[in-house]
Amino acid sequence: MSPHWKRPPLPEETFTDRFGEGEGELLTLAYPKPLPMRLDRWLVSQRTEQSRARIQKFIDAGYVRVNGKTGKAKTPLRQGDEVQLWMPPPEPLPYLKPEPMDLDVLFEDDHLIVLNKPAGLTVHPAPGNKDGTLVNGLLHHCPDLPGISGKLRPGIVHRLDKDTTGCIVIAKSQEALVRLQVQIQKRIASREYFAVVHGVPDGDSGTIVGAIGRHPADRKKYAVVSSENGRYACTHWTLVERLGDYSLLRFKLDTGRTHQIRVHCAHMNHPVVGDPTYSRCRKLPIELPGQALHAVQLGLDHPITRERMVFEAPLPPVMEKLLGVLRRRAASG
Repeated sequence: MSPHWKRPPLPEETFTDRFGEGEGELLTLAYPKPLPMRLDRWLVSQRTEQSRARIQKFIDAGYVRVNGKTGKAKTPLRQGDEVQLWMPPPEPLPYLKPEPMDLDVLFEDDHLIVLNKPAGLTVHPAPGNKDGTLVNGLLHHCPDLPGISGKLRPGIVHRLDKDTTGCIVIAKSQEALVRLQVQIQKRIASREYFAVVHGVPDGDSGTIVGAIGRHPADRKKYAVVSSENGRYACTHWTLVERLGDYSLLRFKLDTGRTHQIRVHCAHMNHPVVGDPTYSRCRKLPIELPGQALHAVQLGLDHPITRERMVFEAPLPPVMEKLLGVLRRRAASG
């Protein structure tokens, strides 16, 4: 990859106004395959050290050209096409305040850290919410994180919802971040969850396949929608225990969409107990801080040594209490 590059004087019709604006890096690639492929998909498959979302932003901003012309996401590439990707330097991180925080560390080395996240803890800051997040605690624990990843999510490989508990992995180096994100995308990493749901599903196991997108009537929620309006999502479930009018299910994800398990459970009419967004039932067996959903197991290949590693997070006390109450109720009839 070339060092800092400034746009040379070239004909106006060759570039968009924004291509090469200021300092950045220019990457020139040749499409080698005999069969056509969409520009966005091919760029994501290349080792550019850029995320899928960042590649899409580059295309939308006019930072990608094919044979001298501005490319679009759906531009079909043909063998021998020249693709140029201009990458402006990443925006500097806004100041994020490191905060002392008790972290339940399951594993840590120089490259990654695996935590057991508690309920009520947001993973990363957002506009209007820049304090008290897991990232703030991580910055106190790992001061080098500001140079990793992007903007308000330094080191974050994947997310857990605010009230979802359990295993989460954070990268401590750029190399580890890229390799772990690839494992998530290619399903090399495995993620399994426990959830207590309303009702008892038919059968002992099943698979839910349904595209997930914004809810058509409530943009703050997600829903199962048509494939044109959402992203493919696949969730496998197994019945672990019948608990009267409730069930304990174990889930394995093929994809990692926002609210995926919660949306798919609601879609099959077995919403997660305590879910304030997707469950209409407000009368609960015990008081809960949020949905009874726990990331129990995380499997991944170490990003540097390639060793297979499997981590397990014990159920939080409130979920153990919930199961105890439901078991006693079920036993008493």
